[in-house]
Amino acid sequence: MRIILLRHGQSLGNVDELAYCRIPDHALPLTPRGEREAAEAGPRIKELLGGAPVAVYVSPYVRTRATLRGLALGEQAERVVAEPRLREQDWGNLQDPVRQEVLKHQRHAFGHFFFRLPNGESGADVDDRLAAFLVDLEARMAHPDHPDTALIVSHGLTIRLLCRRLFGWSVELFESLSNLETCEHRVLTHDGGWTLDRPFAQWRDSPDGETQLRGQRSPRR
Repeated sequence: MRIILLRHGQSLGNVDELAYCRIPDHALPLTPRGEREAAEAGPRIKELLGGAPVAVYVSPYVRTRATLRGLALGEQAERVVAEPRLREQDWGNLQDPVRQEVLKHQRHAFGHFFFRLPNGESGADVDDRLAAFLVDLEARMAHPDHPDTALIVSHGLTIRLLCRRLFGWSVELFESLSNLETCEHRVLTHDGGWTLDRPFAQWRDSPDGETQLRGQRSPRR
């Protein structure tokens, strides 16, 4: 079994933070560059699939669904499931730019995992919903009618937390890792336990000394 993790293409919010003040996070579109990134990612994903069918689980946000369309998988996508548990961390509703700047500084000082955004989520909240999603996904993938490969089209922090949960990484290691670049991917392969094809970029050493290499293979499950 395999899981391909793909971050969405560049969105309006990636280049204009004030967009969050006038457009709901879930409705932010891809930029023209983001559309090109999705189109360019299509052949890479198809090469990974090698002609085999794939089950797609996609965040219901506009930018993730647009990225999926840009991949142009056609009938190779045996099923497509819009999965709300794969959405981005909730920051609340339309954002006030001054207040959000203050919150970003507070979140950085407090820690991205435990800091709960007012009217939104903490990283721990996202981690909890991803735990439930992974239980469902592994049960689905064990069914003989399910394709051997699942493609997850989601968001930077969500993808990092999905791997944190799957591999049991420490909170400190999670917070030391960078998001994937837009339309960058990782591949998880299951052979008794899950393995990651290559590590995430790391912007600092983990304060507890944990490394991705030690946590790159999940317990047998």
